[in-house]
Amino acid sequence: MERPGGASIVLSQIRCVAETGSTNVDLLALAASGAPEASWLRAERQTAGRGRQGRAWESPVGNLYASTLVRLRPTDPPAATLSLVAGVALAEVVLSYVGAGCGVALKWPNDLLVGRAKLAGILLERADNAVVAGIGVNLAHHPDLADRATTSLAVHGAVVAPADFIETLADSFGHWLRRWRGEGLGPVRDRWTAHAHRVGTALQVRLPDGGVVDGLFEGLSSDGALMLRLADGRLHVMHAGDVFLV
Repeated sequence: MERPGGASIVLSQIRCVAETGSTNVDLLALAASGAPEASWLRAERQTAGRGRQGRAWESPVGNLYASTLVRLRPTDPPAATLSLVAGVALAEVVLSYVGAGCGVALKWPNDLLVGRAKLAGILLERADNAVVAGIGVNLAHHPDLADRATTSLAVHGAVVAPADFIETLADSFGHWLRRWRGEGLGPVRDRWTAHAHRVGTALQVRLPDGGVVDGLFEGLSSDGALMLRLADGRLHVMHAGDVFLV
């Protein structure tokens, strides 16, 4: 399909299943069999859902458990920055349901918060030129976790069916994917920062090697990495870690 000016538009294809282990695993398998970009897979329930660093992701019926496929091209920005694309797309859909006054904010690298409570998470996985972005959103329910606060859209007065939410999300993701691919990372990074917690917010980053770095949020670098202002004034750029609001 062509849009005015000749830029192609890839229409989303959304498939829903009642139950599966993981939509990411399933869509990666479909990608290996030739599934096209803009394929979406949604499950009413997952039995082996997971978040970053292998964390289990609870999956009661009524929330969103979905994955979409991106086929990388040689001229695309770095694949890891698709987490920013997904974050921006997700934030804008959530804001359309609850409004700016609820305190919706992105937290690097792949969480969406309302206030200080986690509403949604993103998990990227890659095989060759296929990147699958898994997105889980607490629409009707939220888990009780020991290490972080959680919330749902229902808590904030928004009653949203997963089938309706994913239609809007697919449109938003497609829009920001086209900008990421056609204009580069800059516009996506700028919009992500606009939806993030304020510059100067105190953060603690727990590193994969067990180390801990404390600092103030200073935005994102040109390649989408987290920038922290340390207590001694130095700017520290981080490409991996688990981030907590202090």
